[in-house]
Amino acid sequence: MVVATEAKKMKKAAPILAASSVDKRNNALDYIAKALEDNKDKIFAANRKDLDYAKENDIAESVIKRLKYDEAKLKDSISGLIGLKGLDDPIGKVYMKRELDSDLLLTKISVPIGVIGVIFEARPDALIQVASLCIKSGNCAVLKGGKETANTNKVLFEIIKDCVIKAGLPGECLLQVEQHNEIDELLKCDEEVDLLIPRGSNKFVRYIMENTKIPVMGHSSGICHIYVDEMADVNLALKVILDAKKQYAAACNAVETVLINRKIADTFTPALYEMLMSEEVTVNGTKEVEDIVGKEIGIMAEDEFAKEYNDYEISLKIVDGVDEAIEHINYYGSHHTDAIITEDDKVAETFTQMVDSAGVYVNCSTRFADGYRYGFGAEVGISTGKLHARGPVGLDGLVTYKYILKGDGNIVGDYASGKRNFNHKDV
Repeated sequence: MVVATEAKKMKKAAPILAASSVDKRNNALDYIAKALEDNKDKIFAANRKDLDYAKENDIAESVIKRLKYDEAKLKDSISGLIGLKGLDDPIGKVYMKRELDSDLLLTKISVPIGVIGVIFEARPDALIQVASLCIKSGNCAVLKGGKETANTNKVLFEIIKDCVIKAGLPGECLLQVEQHNEIDELLKCDEEVDLLIPRGSNKFVRYIMENTKIPVMGHSSGICHIYVDEMADVNLALKVILDAKKQYAAACNAVETVLINRKIADTFTPALYEMLMSEEVTVNGTKEVEDIVGKEIGIMAEDEFAKEYNDYEISLKIVDGVDEAIEHINYYGSHHTDAIITEDDKVAETFTQMVDSAGVYVNCSTRFADGYRYGFGAEVGISTGKLHARGPVGLDGLVTYKYILKGDGNIVGDYASGKRNFNHKDV
């Protein structure tokens, strides 16, 4: 397969998909949900092949956990499709309607981005999420999953594409890229592909960003923080930190650094340390932290705090207050998701205003940074950039807009000469 040739076909199909009715797109989601259930034995058999391959090749246990696709994950996939179907059509929303003159009407409406390339990690459910979001938002999608899920993804893609065609949508709107070398071909398709969304390691995302002219949306790391203020509820703080680190340590929204207010450090730090050790979480931090807990930890230099573990490991640091915490987060963080634990509303407001991240939380776990948990149905990824979309990218992040101007023989010359005047009146 020549990716460029297929991408050209997708570019031609993009306006057809964009103009399709929401009923057709929702029907496709219905067909996919039913087909997943009807073909689950086939899907599970393919997944067993991937799991066997992973075990034979000593692939990390954390990857195998993400790779497994069973009844529970199938149920979640179907639930996500049903939820996505129930969301409003993201296409054709009117953002602005303005009368430039009595017979000259300007309208700003939402439209699909066009052709989106999504390169994602070893999770079969990610393929379903990404494909379904692109279908609902009227975008053509080039899909590249991890090699670890090759068998499962192949079966899932065939099921999804058959359902898309059955719903009356163009078959060219979906393309599966299976070979690793085809990624480099995809990166060269800057005239056909409108946006790339890579999901993976920092190194991989950076490689994508540095080797293509196509706009890239995503995050290169997830260095998330929790600041424990002097006015924190200690039990609440311990509960939130444990969830943010241990519930799914490999996720990009897991906490990597905890900052502790110096006024409570002597009592809170030892309690936090004991909890983390009992949960088999490796503790690193400054010499000050080691002195307070009275136990040996991994001593960190100041320039080592820009670290993403994606594992049962964490960094601790003592700070003078919210201002120093904010300064640390904005400097060492990745602008993903950061939280404060405090009962002081004024301090919480300062934190939420001054921390420059896609998600800023008060008294809750950073693990909530997720499209499904936000009610987006699913997400194609999380963006830490500031242009177009930020945070979990759901349907709203997969549309752009266009201006439609309707007149009656209007010419600029009349307005330049003063013969006619603009109204600029919103209607």
